[in-house]
Amino acid sequence: MKHIYLLFFLCLLCSCKESAKEKIARLVREWDGKEISFPSHSVFTIQGKDTVDFSFADAEYKIITYIDSVGCTSCKLQLPRWKEFMHEVDSLAQGKVPFVFYFHPKDVKELRYITRRDAFTYPVCFDEKDDFNALNRFPGEMTFQSFLLNRENKVIAIGNPVHNPKVKELYLQRLTNGKMPSSSVAMTDVSVNTANMDFGTFPQSEKQEYKFVLTNEGNNLLVIQDVTTSCGCTKVSYSKEPVRPGAPLELTVTYEAEEKGHFNKMITVYCNTKASPLRLMIAGNAK
Repeated sequence: MKHIYLLFFLCLLCSCKESAKEKIARLVREWDGKEISFPSHSVFTIQGKDTVDFSFADAEYKIITYIDSVGCTSCKLQLPRWKEFMHEVDSLAQGKVPFVFYFHPKDVKELRYITRRDAFTYPVCFDEKDDFNALNRFPGEMTFQSFLLNRENKVIAIGNPVHNPKVKELYLQRLTNGKMPSSSVAMTDVSVNTANMDFGTFPQSEKQEYKFVLTNEGNNLLVIQDVTTSCGCTKVSYSKEPVRPGAPLELTVTYEAEEKGHFNKMITVYCNTKASPLRLMIAGNAK
């Protein structure tokens, strides 16, 4: 499987600047086949309270993710999406693939609150001393802080499966030995009414909503494969039905400010177009 993931990321990010592609290529080369080390005394708990006996050493495959203390914790965690992905993997692998979460929290109370709010009851290590990162020196980019490991704890895939459906597909293909059906569909073209929406200044308690309109400008059906947001405070609803040529599709974006201040949030739309992923932005100032 060596070099497959390097090729995938280069193709996926062909629209990036050359320097960005070179950086991604270097990171994938560095981590492909690398053995991940684990702290000798990791304590796993449920929602930061109840300590549990969590063993994953003998698993044929394991999925690990590390979350650092930089930036918006809720934005990075995306626990509801992890729960969905975990359920999908469990159904395919009969629950034999453990998920190993190491969180280095800047605020333990906040992290406990988020796990309770999102009803996340899977074992998590609150790595307050950042021992896991100290052993492995993970990349600073969130994209490269999740890994699929084999029995020997060597990296066989890299990337965040809940933030990128293409990475998710790679994980599932590897876990099923290539038996997972490909999601590839015929390409089409799409236009967007606007890629940026500024809500201006509004009271923090007021929910904001905007409808982005995507129009299928090509000759094939437009299929939305996934929509991700940069923060749990941003929700997106849309019809899951394929869009006929010439027809529009509304993406209803709802934003609920968790705190006061200026914000810029990204909505990433993965679909069967050459321009995919589409990146939509919302901004504003919650008072």
